[in-house]
Formats: sequence, C-alpha cells, structure tokens
Amino acid sequence: MQPVEFKKLLEYIEHCNTAHLHKDFLPFRACDQIIGWVRPDFMNILYNYGVFKAEDQIDTLPTDMTLEALGEKLIQDKLIQTMNELFDVYPSPYAKPIGQIDRAVLPPLGIIGTGVHLNGLVKDGDDTYLWVGTRSPHKRLDPGKLDHIVAGGIPAGYTHQTALAKEAEEEANLPSELISKAEYSSMVTYSMIRPEGLRRDVLYCYDLWLPKDFKPSPNDGEVVSFELMNIKDVYRRVCDTNDFKFNINLVLIDLFLRLGIISSKSANAQTLKVGLRGKLFP
Repeated sequence: MQPVEFKKLLEYIEHCNTAHLHKDFLPFRACDQIIGWVRPDFMNILYNYGVFKAEDQIDTLPTDMTLEALGEKLIQDKLIQTMNELFDVYPSPYAKPIGQIDRAVLPPLGIIGTGVHLNGLVKDGDDTYLWVGTRSPHKRLDPGKLDHIVAGGIPAGYTHQTALAKEAEEEANLPSELISKAEYSSMVTYSMIRPEGLRRDVLYCYDLWLPKDFKPSPNDGEVVSFELMNIKDVYRRVCDTNDFKFNINLVLIDLFLRLGIISSKSANAQTLKVGLRGKLFP
C-alpha cells in the first residue's frame, strides 16, 4: 500500500466519520434511554410534537407517545419524506429493539440504522473476482454509483441473516441454496453528517464464494446491471476514483484487509482497521 493509496482510503473513512455528537447534537431519550442525537434546530421542531426537556435537561419523548407515532406525525406534516419502511430502533448494536420508526426518520433523530452487505466473490485459478452492481439512476441516495451484489437496510422484525436472504433474492436473484452459504465476516460502523441528517450506521458484512457459472440478474430495479471485476481492479477503482457509493468503500477496505490485498503487516493497516469501527457514541 503506497502512501497516496493509504491517504485515499483514510479519506473514505474520515468522510464517513464527520459527526461530533457532543459538539453539534443534543441527546434524545425514549424508553428511559438515549437513542438518538438531534441537531438543535430540529429539536426545536420536536418540542412542537410533545418532546420536552426533562429535569436532567435531556430532551425526552413523552411516555404516552411511541416512536412510530412521532415518525408518522413528522411525515404527515411533510417535515420528512417517508420511505414506507419501518426499521427497528436500537439503542446500541447489541441491544434489543425498543420500538419501530419509518426508515426516513432515523437520520433526523440520529437513531442507529442497520444494514447488511454481501461481498459476492468468485475464485478462478489464482485470481479473485468480485461482483459489482451499478445503482439505478433513479435511486434517492447516490444514484448511478457502484455497489455490492447485495446490500440494503434491515427492516423491522428482521435479523441481519434474514435481511440478507431477502435482499439477495430481491436485488440479484440469488437462490436460497447459495445465500445460505454466506459467512458473516465483520461489522463496520460510522457516524456521519449527510444531507438527510445524522447517519449512525452499523453494517453487517458477509462473504459468499459463488460458482464461476453463476450470474446475478437485477430483480427489483434498485441495481441496473452487474459486472464481474478482478479484485485488484476493484482496489484500483477504489483508490483512483470516487465511483463507489460512499459506504461501500468502507466495506471494501475491510475486504481488502481480509483478503490480503492490503497487507495486515503494512504500517497503516491497523489505522484502517480501527477507522472501520467508527464511534457511534460520544
């Protein structure tokens, strides 16, 4: 890994860790625990929906209002555009969900969002290849960017394993007998400021070694095409361009480290590994 390559890879990680929670956000509490971090200007809006400053000065959701109801009111008043999909609300990656809310409301409230990503790998002799998708030009987020063979958020009621199976069928026509062989490999986390709000994301990463004769096909319109690329070419594409969706780069850096494309013995490998577990809390 050359210094210029390390700088580029580190930039991707830093770009996904731009949030300073204590400095720019206010803690938001529900169900007796802090679940989100909200910008002061949006918190002023939440006061109109019953959110109040408790005796300990922490902004708190009333006990007689559910998170789902709060989200519905914000969408009804056109403050947020619905994504028509409920997500579980997690205080931390290892906690049980305490409620549900429209996916679009997660960033404005700074609530943890969860997703699953699949590295679709192929071995051919000494070479390793990766299936790369191209996102639809009509996607709300990062249209036309390069993506994984399978990636998506984890809807309410799903685990990352069941969400992976769902997304695999919907996005790439991956049969269940293949997706059942996917192996969980790692977790990537970050907290970043995006136009839609604060993204505090947990990505569950899987590897799947696919047969050489298997070809994924777009199914739900979120991806328009797939291309099988040599992993070394993927590495160069990551280092030399900004063609991949913003968080795909992080999952790929994790893959490069695991496959030895980036040597774990290199001087900067540990910095990258630590960076891929960005802070979700102050």
